[in-house]
Amino acid sequence: MPVLNFPIDALQAIRRKLKDPRKNLRNWIKGDPCVSNWTGVICTMPQPDGFLHIQELRMLNLNLTGKLAPELGQLSNLTVLNFMWNHNITGSIPKEIGNIKSLKFLLLSGNQLSGPLADELGFLPNLLMFQVDLNQITGSLPKSFVNLISCRHFHMNNNSISGQIPSELSSMPALIHFLLDNNNLMGNLPPEFSQMPKLRILQLDNNNFGGTEIPASYGNISNLVKFIVHGH
Repeated sequence: MPVLNFPIDALQAIRRKLKDPRKNLRNWIKGDPCVSNWTGVICTMPQPDGFLHIQELRMLNLNLTGKLAPELGQLSNLTVLNFMWNHNITGSIPKEIGNIKSLKFLLLSGNQLSGPLADELGFLPNLLMFQVDLNQITGSLPKSFVNLISCRHFHMNNNSISGQIPSELSSMPALIHFLLDNNNLMGNLPPEFSQMPKLRILQLDNNNFGGTEIPASYGNISNLVKFIVHGH
């Protein structure tokens, strides 16, 4: 049972943007990626449409370099996109990833990704875990992230994100872990964060908040078990 043709074209475009010094992707050459078991490509069971679908791209810790291709956004049935701990993947996070409405896990920690986070990444209604910690991300946090209505884990720590934390993000109803420590954030802490019903960990230390007062309302966050904030 074959995979659809256009994801194969997308995978080949993704491969061209990457460098693979250890040749972990040497089998990304011919055949069907699902039937031929291409490294890191995890497929669904046969679907009613008669095709297999690429469900997961599991590329963590393969010593890959290069960039993430915009063609990632063509993998429309993906639930897991994992490029963690390759250490040397550079460039920006493609805005086209925002087209993958099925995506549940966007895991890009431990690389050298840079540039701002695109607004389009906020339009992933099924995303549960958004991890881009330990990169070189700059710019401000998009207000569009308020649309990540399923997101439970938001790990943006250890980057160079700047500006204020948008108060709109307090409307993320499912958020449990909100990690923004070790960035260049500044300004006021939104008092609205006290209204986040499931928040358990709020980590904001090693930013540029300076003498910013902690809103009194933070004492009312009923499920909070860890809260750290102080300036550089």
